[in-house]
Amino acid sequence: MTLKICIAQLNFVVGDMAGNARRIIDAAHAAHAEGAHLLLTPELAICGYAAEDLFLRPAFITACDDALNAIADGTAGLSGLRIVVGHPSGGDARTRSVSVQHRHNMASVLREGRVEQTYAKRELPNYQVFDERRYFTPGRGVCVFEAAGVRVGLLICEDAWFDEPAALARDAGAEVLAVINASPFHVGKGGERVARMAERARAAGLPLVYAHLMGGQDEVVFDGASFVVQADGTLALQAESFKEKLVFAQVERSQGAIKIEAQSLPPPRLPEAELWDALVLGVRDYVGKNGFPGALLGLSGGIDSALVLAVAVDALGAERVRAVMMPSPYTADISWIDARDMAARLGVRYDEISIVPQFEAFKAALAGEFAGLPEDATEENIQARIRGTLLMALSNKFGAIVLTTGNKSEMATGYCTLYGDMAGGFAVIKDVAKTMVFRLARWRNAHDPYGSGAGPIPERIITRPPSAELRPEQTDQDSLPPYEVLDAILERYMENDQGIDEIVAAGYPRAAVEQVVRLIRVNEYKRRQAPVGIRVTHRSFGKDWRYPITSKFRA
Repeated sequence: MTLKICIAQLNFVVGDMAGNARRIIDAAHAAHAEGAHLLLTPELAICGYAAEDLFLRPAFITACDDALNAIADGTAGLSGLRIVVGHPSGGDARTRSVSVQHRHNMASVLREGRVEQTYAKRELPNYQVFDERRYFTPGRGVCVFEAAGVRVGLLICEDAWFDEPAALARDAGAEVLAVINASPFHVGKGGERVARMAERARAAGLPLVYAHLMGGQDEVVFDGASFVVQADGTLALQAESFKEKLVFAQVERSQGAIKIEAQSLPPPRLPEAELWDALVLGVRDYVGKNGFPGALLGLSGGIDSALVLAVAVDALGAERVRAVMMPSPYTADISWIDARDMAARLGVRYDEISIVPQFEAFKAALAGEFAGLPEDATEENIQARIRGTLLMALSNKFGAIVLTTGNKSEMATGYCTLYGDMAGGFAVIKDVAKTMVFRLARWRNAHDPYGSGAGPIPERIITRPPSAELRPEQTDQDSLPPYEVLDAILERYMENDQGIDEIVAAGYPRAAVEQVVRLIRVNEYKRRQAPVGIRVTHRSFGKDWRYPITSKFRA
C-alpha cells in the first residue's frame, strides 16, 4: 500500500486570504493530477504567518473562515485527496468578541468539499519572535486521520518540539506524523530543525513529514527546506531551501512496517549561501508584497552599501534599483571610482549629488550658534542627515523605497546617525555583523550568477579600512574596537546573554567588553527608531531584544 504525500512549500501573503486560498486550490489540483492522496500546507497558510494583532479582529477570523469554505468548494471534485489547511479559528463576528479563549491556531483536514477533522495547536511558543499566547489558547485534542489506508497524526510546528503531542498521536493509532510549520529562518536553524525532528521520530517510532513555509514577512523570512525523516531519524528527503515548489513523498507499507521512499538529498550549503538567499528573499518580498516599484540606496564606495546594492539587484533586478553617490568634502577619490565601478558592473542607474553646497549652507546657518566651538560629531551628523533627506526626497518623488545600509555592529554600538544613514524604509543588513558583511561580500564575488568573473563588488571596497568619511582620515576603528573583537563580544553579550565577567574570562579585554556593553545600553533609543529589517540570527534587535530605554540598571 502506498500513500503519496504532496508538501505545498509555498509563499503566502499575510491578509490575502482570497489569494492564499487560490494558491492552495491550485496546489491541490496539481497534487491530485500527480496522484497524491494527501496535501500538506504550512501553518496558518490561509492568512499567512504571522498576522500579529490582526488575529484580534473578528472580521479577520471571519475572512479566514470564508477562505476555508472557498478551498473546500474549489477542491470538492478531487476524489481521494485529503488536504490539510492551516488557519486561525474562533472569535465571534456577531458579538465582536476578541477573547483569546475563542481562538486557536488550527488545521483542518478537508476531503471532497467538507471539513473532515480539525486540530488545534497544543504548544504555543512565546519566545524570540513568537508571541502566540497573546493570540491563541492551546488545543487539547488529538487528530489522526486515514489517507490511502495509512493513519496520519497531525501536529502543528511547536507541537513536534515536545514529547507529548507526538506520543498522543501515536497512541491514537498514527503510523506517520505530519507536521505543518512556519518556523522563521536564522543561520543554523535548518540543521537544528532536522535534528529535533529526527529525535521526535525516533522517540515516537514513526516516520515524520515536515511541511514548511517559504517567503518573507516584514523582518522574518521562512526558508522552506521541507523534509521527511524515517522512524529511525534518517533523513529521507529534503526540498531545496528558499524555493517555492510542490514536494512529493511516497509512504510505503511493507510487511506491516511503514517507511518513506528515500530520495537524493540536496548538497549541503555554506552558511553564507543560506544567509545570502535569506537577505535576497527578504528584500524581494518586502518590496514586492508592499507594492514598491523599486528600491534606492546611497552608494558610498564602502563595504556595507556595496553589499546592500548587490543583494538588492539579486532580489529585484538592476532595472528596479537605483544607486546615488553623495560625496562630501571628505569623500576620497577612490570612493567615487569604486562606486562608479560597482554600479557599472551591476548595470543599475547611478547618480551623483554633491552634498557640499548643503553642508556649507548648514554651517553658515549655525555659525552664530556654534561660534567658538570646535567641529565634532555634530558636523559629521549634519552630512549624514543631508544624505538622508536627499534619499527620502527621491523616494517621495519616485516611489522607490530607501534601503538603509547599517550593519548589526553599527546598530549595536550606535555608530549610525538618527535621521541620517538610519533614514529609510527597510534595513537589509541590520542583523548582519560587520565581520559577516566581509564574508558575504567575498562569497558573493566568488559565486557570480552573471558570469562576469570579477564579481559585483570591487576588491578594493572589501580590502580598504572601513570609514564613514565624515572627517579627514577617519576610520571606524578610531571609535570602535577591531570588528573581530567587537562582533565576538556582541554575539556573546547580546545574542547569548553572557555577562561581562564571563566574556572577559573567555579572553576578551575588559576595557573593550565594558565599552561595547555601554554602547549597546546607551544607544537603545536609536534602535527603537530604526527601520524594520531582516532577522537572520537567533536574536536580532527588534522583537527578540526588548530592553527599556530608561533604566538605571548596570551590569
